[in-house]
Amino acid sequence: MNILLVEDEARVADFIRRGLSAEGWSIDHAADGEDALEHVASNCYDVILLDLMLPGIQGQDVCRKLRARKLQTPILMLTALDSPEEKVDGLKKGADDYLPKPFDFDELIARIEALHRRATGYAADANETVIESGSLTFDRISLQVMVDGREIYLSKKERDLLLLFLTNTGRVLSRERILNSVWGLNADPLTNVVDVYVGRLRRKIGAEGARIVTLRNVGYRMN
Repeated sequence: MNILLVEDEARVADFIRRGLSAEGWSIDHAADGEDALEHVASNCYDVILLDLMLPGIQGQDVCRKLRARKLQTPILMLTALDSPEEKVDGLKKGADDYLPKPFDFDELIARIEALHRRATGYAADANETVIESGSLTFDRISLQVMVDGREIYLSKKERDLLLLFLTNTGRVLSRERILNSVWGLNADPLTNVVDVYVGRLRRKIGAEGARIVTLRNVGYRMN
C-alpha cells in the first residue's frame, strides 16, 4: 500500500512513518500543504493521512483542493482538534475518516486498512466465525483449533497469536505490532516474548508452522 503522510511535526511524522513502514507499506512524507499537493500531483496513493494544523495551507483546505481535483483517494484526518464541530467540518470538506490525537497505533492501522478495503471494493467478512487456512481451522466461538482434523490445544496467548496471523495472511507483522496486539500497550518492547511464542506456536501446529516465516530485523509473515 502506498500512503502519503502530511504532518508538520518531525517527531510525530517519524514515529508514524516508522510504524507504517514496519507493516510493509510505502510511505511518502509531506511537511506542509503545498508539499502535499505537489506529491499528489505526481504520485498515486492508496490512502492519505492528513494533519489539519499545517503551516501555510491548512489541512481542511488541502482536502478541499484535492476533492476539487476529483481525487477519489481516501483521506484520513489526524488532528488534536476533536470537537464535533471540527469533525463535521472536516468530513464536509471531503475527508473519509477522522482520528483525534493522541491515537492508538493499532486503531490507526485498522482505519487505514478499512479505508483501503472500501476503496478497492474488498468486502471480506473480518468477523467470520470459522477461519480455514491450509489444513488449519480456527473456530472463534468454540476457540477450537484443528490441524488436519486433529484438535490442537493452545494457550490463550497462542490462540490470540494464531488468530492475528490468520487474519493477516501474507502481510508482514512487525514484532511491535504483534506485541501490541497480543500483549497490550504496556508490554516491554525489549522483551523476546514474541519470538518465544512464535516458536511454541510453530511447534504445536506442526507442518503448518513452516508457513510462519521470520523476516530478519522486521518481524513475521504467515504465507
